Amino acid sequence: MLTYWQLLQLNVPIFAIIAVGGALRRVEWLTKSADESLLNVVVKFLCPCLIFDSVLGNPALRDPSNLYLPPLIGFATISLTLGVAYWVARRLGMERGTGLRTFAFATGLSNYAYIPIPLTAALFGRDILGVLFLLTVGCDAALWTVSILVLSGLSLREGWRKILNPPVWALLAAVGLNLFGVAPLVPIVALNIVHMCALCAIPMGLLLIGATFGDVLLNEPLALVDARITPISCALRLGLFPLIILVAARMLPVSRELKEVLVVQAPMPASILSLVIARHYGGRMSTAVQVVVATTLIGVLAIPLWLRFGMAWVLR
Repeated sequence: MLTYWQLLQLNVPIFAIIAVGGALRRVEWLTKSADESLLNVVVKFLCPCLIFDSVLGNPALRDPSNLYLPPLIGFATISLTLGVAYWVARRLGMERGTGLRTFAFATGLSNYAYIPIPLTAALFGRDILGVLFLLTVGCDAALWTVSILVLSGLSLREGWRKILNPPVWALLAAVGLNLFGVAPLVPIVALNIVHMCALCAIPMGLLLIGATFGDVLLNEPLALVDARITPISCALRLGLFPLIILVAARMLPVSRELKEVLVVQAPMPASILSLVIARHYGGRMSTAVQVVVATTLIGVLAIPLWLRFGMAWVLR
């Protein structure tokens, strides 16, 4: 069993790269004008390469349950945490027009990709990433349907269209090649090219997250903490929600690989993507910023605690 300090050491490089992204923004080596093009490269090319590289020929996906249960659980997890966050906020007196919807959206939506990917690979090996990517399909589905409905009332039709994106097509292509038994026929040269591109996906994504985070920290540092939103969001995102997910991971009759993925997913902080989406759909940006900043900074220390507990309790 890994100690807390060993788990913290696995965590620190991830957040250190995010900090480097913030520093690069500060010295203007990573400018705002470059964000959109780099984000397109990461999301539409590098991440699909990472998914294809991790899923093609993956032995963990020979278990049929690992093909359909992860997306279902990913969708259910995000939907549940959004619902609980909304309910708690209402009971504590928050109302529409004062950040209720944005609080529920930001607190309910976890960072289900960029931080969990390197952690999962480090703890359980790269083969588990195939199961993780299938889980993210369900999380994406919840993001562009349930989450957007909570935030803005966007129609389901508009949300579902966004689910069919390049990462999902890469996942479907790799799973299809596996199911039809033609994965061994893919040329080695092509696999090597995809693998080299895949190695760039997470570092580049973390740098971009850090740049966005840097913008937030530099603009209004005194507005990053709120006496009510900060403790409530941390109590939910880093307290109650990890417990709910770990209980589900222990009780549900799912594969060992999916349990391992859920152990890593459980303590994740709020997604920095929620800042972009909240701004786009007219959410209360100050609330989203307060949730993301608090859960991310405190998450550096809280994540190893939950990982140690989850590995001891769920995976024993």
